[in-house]
Amino acid sequence: MSAGALIALVIAIVIAVYLIALYNGLVALKHAVAKSFANIDVLLKQRHDELPKLVETCKQYMQHEQNTLLQVIEARGRVASASAARDMDALGQAEGALRSGLGQLFALAENYPELKANDTFRHLQARISELENAIADRRETYNEAVNINNVRIEQFPDSIVAGLFAFKAARLLKFRAHETADVNVAALFK
Repeated sequence: MSAGALIALVIAIVIAVYLIALYNGLVALKHAVAKSFANIDVLLKQRHDELPKLVETCKQYMQHEQNTLLQVIEARGRVASASAARDMDALGQAEGALRSGLGQLFALAENYPELKANDTFRHLQARISELENAIADRRETYNEAVNINNVRIEQFPDSIVAGLFAFKAARLLKFRAHETADVNVAALFK
């Protein structure tokens, strides 16, 4: 084998190894995004299971707050549907509506001393608050994985491999500004 042929073979092997490493890196990022969403989904399901218990406990005390309770139940259903469909836009909207409804529910609970004193209510309120914090943390991790994935598939030379193997950009999980705004507690007590 001539020196020129040997050099060409070594270059071809180096390029092949490099392309394989790029491909494997993109696969790892795609699965990191899926894993991050799965971690959010676990928490969403846990919260989904706790919300009916909270609503049922509140119903016993909050006879005049049926609209707020219905808002929480409906938002819960929209979150479950969007999560199952992996529709990040719909999930962001549903999460915002659910958080708003929960904020209103917890604020209205201040008007019901018997409810606030109920051990089940206090436990569920603490559990849901813990889940909300965990979901926020996991959403941050998910969005970071999505960002890394999206940057990599747009960068050269990764974009060539991503295009050849149809790697797609993932969607960030975002909430609209009005969906994350603080609940006007004073207005709820009027």
